[in-house]
Amino acid sequence: MGAALSNLTEGANGSTDRPGLGDIPESCVAHVFMHLTPPEICNLARLNWAFRRAATSDAVWEAKLPPNYQYLLDLFPPDRYRNLCKKDIFALISRPIPFDDGNKEVWVDRVTGGVCMSISAKALSITGIEDRRYWNWITTEESRFHEVAFLQQVWWFEVDGSVKFSFPAGVYTVSFRIHLGRFFKRLGRRVCSFEHTHGWDIKPVRFELSTSDGQQAACNCCLDESEKDDANGNHKRGYWIEYKVGEFTVSDSEDAMEVRFSMKQIDCTHSKGGLCVDSVFILPSN
Repeated sequence: MGAALSNLTEGANGSTDRPGLGDIPESCVAHVFMHLTPPEICNLARLNWAFRRAATSDAVWEAKLPPNYQYLLDLFPPDRYRNLCKKDIFALISRPIPFDDGNKEVWVDRVTGGVCMSISAKALSITGIEDRRYWNWITTEESRFHEVAFLQQVWWFEVDGSVKFSFPAGVYTVSFRIHLGRFFKRLGRRVCSFEHTHGWDIKPVRFELSTSDGQQAACNCCLDESEKDDANGNHKRGYWIEYKVGEFTVSDSEDAMEVRFSMKQIDCTHSKGGLCVDSVFILPSN
């Protein structure tokens, strides 16, 4: 079987007279590559020289870049991308690009080519965050921003944020990344404390989003349902969970859209605490 595969991949540069993959015109290979994902292209580029040359074609990688990739490049100094080919540009913007003092990151998904964004808790407006009696900042490797906001106890819980960005046309999902309980390392193992976790099972948290062109979405969700979760074998405590706020649609990628989002539980009849807020994700819904 190995010999047969070797003969199949040989051709123009091989030692056999039989036709192989190396005899396929480079333009045909490039046309096929335009219908594959970037990881698939990189894997096939290792077969032979014809595939490798086709895999470096600007036409192939132009099709993988988002329509407004220049908007992402503008977040870099010009000398970072001035002389790069399209393949290297894709590699550059598929890594997280920090902006807004490093509190926000945007990148292109390596498989789908969709534009993704993450917004740190540092970039959010959190009621009472400046008072250490209520909130603390925890340094951790479990966050891509290496720091999360931990709530000890409040009566008025409200977290708001916004971003103005030129997203490519498509449908996007907004979600909050939240953790019930405080986590830490003990003897090299991850453990969680739920000493301050309370109040999230009484009433739901309200998630909302709105956009500058009038789109709106909202939902309610109880963050802590330990008895119900235990009965069903599900566990919310001690795990990072992404709570979906809603979706919005971008029809014109030329104009920057402002997206506003929030989560709140402002019923002052009871206190709540023991919650970590990491970030907000804006990802293509597909």
